[in-house]
Order: sequence, then C-alpha cells, then structure tokens
Amino acid sequence: MNNIIIYGSKYGTTKKYAEELSKKTNIKAISFKNIKDINNYDKIIYLGGLYAGGVLGMSKTLKKLNNITNKTIILITVGLSDPKDEVNINNIRKNMKSQLPEEIFNKSKIFHIRGEIDYTKLNFTHKTMMKLLYKAVKNLPEEKKSAEDKAMIDTYNQKVSFIDFSSLNNIIKEINH
Repeated sequence: MNNIIIYGSKYGTTKKYAEELSKKTNIKAISFKNIKDINNYDKIIYLGGLYAGGVLGMSKTLKKLNNITNKTIILITVGLSDPKDEVNINNIRKNMKSQLPEEIFNKSKIFHIRGEIDYTKLNFTHKTMMKLLYKAVKNLPEEKKSAEDKAMIDTYNQKVSFIDFSSLNNIIKEINH
C-alpha cells in the first residue's frame, strides 16, 4: 500500500504530531503546502490544526482527490478544546462537513486530539481574533459557556500544552487496520 501523512500546521503543533505519527508508522509526512498529487495514495492521513472552526489545509488538499472508491481517509483535528466533549466534537464535525464533499466526509475516519498554544507566537490577526473572542465569552453567564469557551478563558494569553503523543495510539491502530 502507498500511504501518506499530510498535515496543515501554522504554529508547529500539528507538525509535531505528524512527525511523531510518521516515526511510529514509517509513513512519510509532508505539509499540505508541498503535496502535489494525492491520487497516487491508497491511505491518506490528514492532520490539521483548528483555526476559527476550520481545519487548516484540509479542504484545499482533499478536493484534489478524483476517485475515493478504494481509498482510506483518516482525518485528525488538533485543537485546544477537550476532544472528549460532545458539544465540541459536534461543532468541529459540523464545520468539517461544510468544508468537504459529502462523500469524502462520510468515508473518513475522524479523530480529535489536543494541541497547544503560545500567545507570544500568534500573528497579529490571530491575537486580535483571540482577544475579541475572549472579551465576548468571558462575560457570558456561566451556564451559557461551553467547555470550549471555558478552556479558552482559562488559557488566554498563556503558553499551554496539551500535547499527548499517546493520543496517537488509536489512530495508529486505525492506520494498521
């Protein structure tokens, strides 16, 4: 089988996961910016950082697929929010579904893992977005705050890492399946 790990990473967290997954599976990892033709691969593992509800590079990369009939597609999101929170998962998947053709979304195995953030490394646009979001949610009544809101409030303007390479274990099982 011809397999590939493709990743979309802006600040490096998703790249760290992709490189670790590559090491553990002996599958080459490449940035979505450098992938030319993904139609030659049987198994496509895509890791993407979550930014403003979207998965970095996922749509741009997967729209290059011509025929998915004999392909295995594994999608992995990397974000700050707890991937065990059902509301969070539903929001992420709803956004993913809007970014992908229905046949690709329905065929994909989807996983969610936690990343990290370092506010000192955010570009101006992302800092501004996070500041606006923080101001919008910090004054919400407690019962209206989602787990995602609470996590963002708790980590605002800090360096926080939830990286856990053991969270790749179920993904590795799926890859080897």
